[in-house]
Amino acid sequence: MTPTIYHNPRCSKSRQTLELLNTNGHQPHIVEYLTTPPDAATLEHIVTALGVEPIAIMRTNEDEYKTAHKEVNAMNRHEQIEWLAANIRVLQRPIVINGNQARIGRPPESVLEILT
Repeated sequence: MTPTIYHNPRCSKSRQTLELLNTNGHQPHIVEYLTTPPDAATLEHIVTALGVEPIAIMRTNEDEYKTAHKEVNAMNRHEQIEWLAANIRVLQRPIVINGNQARIGRPPESVLEILT
């Protein structure tokens, strides 16, 4: 199975995770999520594969989140995913998906546990 990485080439952790994947013999499908944003259904799959709530894959230090955090925290799961799809800059990165498993690459080595 080919893993997928939701990647931002400007992010050092994302670049380190991609390099780690390549070094360990994996040629992932690369999705530059700021250029090709995942839709809400894909984000639902990511959240489910991670086993977390949508807020856990949001970068809470981004201005978009800071401005809307009270609204976002009051939303249900589906609404949070829709909000994230509309505000994709807030997506945590990198995220690696392998089948029904996923990991956030912070630290980058954490993605290796889903690649065996």
